[in-house]
Amino acid sequence: MNSAGDSSPELYVYNDFSSNENTEKLRAFSNEKGFSLINLEDVTNHPSPNYLLVLQMAQKNAIAAGAHLLIVESDVMIQPDTIEKMYQQVTLLDKPGMIAAVTTDETGEINFPYLYARKFSRRILSVNKRLSFCCTLLTNSLLNSYDFNLLNPEKNWYDVFISHQSKALGYNNYLMNDLTVLHLPHSSRPWKKLKYSNPLKYYWRKLIERNDKI
Repeated sequence: MNSAGDSSPELYVYNDFSSNENTEKLRAFSNEKGFSLINLEDVTNHPSPNYLLVLQMAQKNAIAAGAHLLIVESDVMIQPDTIEKMYQQVTLLDKPGMIAAVTTDETGEINFPYLYARKFSRRILSVNKRLSFCCTLLTNSLLNSYDFNLLNPEKNWYDVFISHQSKALGYNNYLMNDLTVLHLPHSSRPWKKLKYSNPLKYYWRKLIERNDKI
């Protein structure tokens, strides 16, 4: 999304070592819908998750285009007007670094990771808590203020650190409590569902294999 006023987004889908069947489906959708498909298996041999590489590639593209970066994770479904509404807030809010849409379950109830927002009635919250990357806009100004090449490669996930870094750099982080997106937790990380079906295996993956380093 161009930061100069053009909100027409360039869409990129990062395919992080999906199955051959799903990769072929993504190729077909890419041709049909006109988005750019980045197959990470063509870029790296590093196994999934490749969040760091995706962030670095996306930051580079956004800066080159003079654009903001909107991240939508694969377990999130947005509405047709979600992107436009988030983009509009960039010029309306005070020094935004990150702007996130609140997540809900299929019944419309606010769910993880924004359970704390249930108690607020305000439309837009300025938050000190971390913002998830479920559906979050990173402003072009923030992207130009912190180089994602400096992120710790030993981690898997970076939303907590970048949220804190945004605040440390003097930006404000906002949660749009009146703009909802559907979040189906762990559908992009099915091993995390083991917490309910096989807790021993879940904690082995989490604590011993360190599959969830934040």
